[in-house]
Amino acid sequence: MPPARVTSFVHEGLTFDVEDSGPIDGEVVVLLHGFPQRSSSWRRVAPLLHAHGYRTVAPDQRGYSPGARPTRRRDYTVQHLAGDVRALLDALGTAGERVHLVGHDWGAVIGWGVAAAYPDRLRTFTAVSVPPTGAFVRGGLRGPQLLKSWYIGAFQLPRLPELLAGRKPEALERVLRSTGMTKEDVARFRTEILEHGAFPGAIGYYRALPLAARGSFSARVRVPTTLVWSDGDTAVDRAGVELASDYVDAPYELVVLQGVSHWVPEHAPEALAEAVLERVGSAA
Repeated sequence: MPPARVTSFVHEGLTFDVEDSGPIDGEVVVLLHGFPQRSSSWRRVAPLLHAHGYRTVAPDQRGYSPGARPTRRRDYTVQHLAGDVRALLDALGTAGERVHLVGHDWGAVIGWGVAAAYPDRLRTFTAVSVPPTGAFVRGGLRGPQLLKSWYIGAFQLPRLPELLAGRKPEALERVLRSTGMTKEDVARFRTEILEHGAFPGAIGYYRALPLAARGSFSARVRVPTTLVWSDGDTAVDRAGVELASDYVDAPYELVVLQGVSHWVPEHAPEALAEAVLERVGSAA
């Protein structure tokens, strides 16, 4: 049967929204957004991939899609999040095929989990901003990563982040501006995350971190991989990035973007698309 567009899929009783665009018969590139964003974060990258004949599939992930917002923190472990991606691939009808995977921020964390758990479903993987969990933790012992990750501890507080988002959203917006987000980016955060009701689910990812399986810290990837990191990133230190190759048993490349903030898909779409195209092209 000819391929068909996928606008939603169901996993564990949850319904996920999907943006499926580009040449319908092109090789599939799955795009996983990060925190605190939705699939629209790829709006400047996807057309550049379409121009080269690739079909892009970008889900609004668990906690972000209105029909996929469980309330228990254990529902947001990487095991569940990676399972969502596998269910998306099943919905695409790619059970006998492999796709290219790209993930930014939390999308990268999930991508590392998918690449480790389901390597037979992927042709390539491009992680953006975030190294493997083990490298991230080890890097935290060598450099300023713990200080940069202060917000992870803040998000563990019950109810307080949600109250702050509801009563003083401008405080969260100031924090995002300090990371390099533009006024347009922050306005999108207000409408797509806060007003859309996605914030509680979005911080569920962080609250589930203490429940991470011990094996996730040493999981290895056997998929051709590129890590794209920017030296203006205020959330992820280079120390962990430099250790990423220790967790990849396949062709690997680190691409460092100069003078770019953490928000690579919006602020350096051409450079990111170039890195993705180079990686997916290597699998031809």
